[in-house]
Amino acid sequence: MAELSAHELQVSVVSADQEVWAGTASMVVARTTEGEIGILPGHEPVLAILAAGEVRITANGAVFTANAKDGFLSVEHDTVTIVSRTAALV
Repeated sequence: MAELSAHELQVSVVSADQEVWAGTASMVVARTTEGEIGILPGHEPVLAILAAGEVRITANGAVFTANAKDGFLSVEHDTVTIVSRTAALV
């Protein structure tokens, strides 16, 4: 795997049957059962339960949006993994 710059996240959004989006990003925003969370490079490790709603990924100046529900979000070492029972790009 290529080394990330200090200002990038490695992001993967997967559903039960497919990878919805993967790549490097500068920010991820998702809705959890505790409220909306924003992830930037250097974020502390976290494991959260997803609430139904949008996952917004900012990459190369563009914003990609996926609807996700029934899953979890994990952050560790600038790697963001979102696993959802159902997820699709909007």
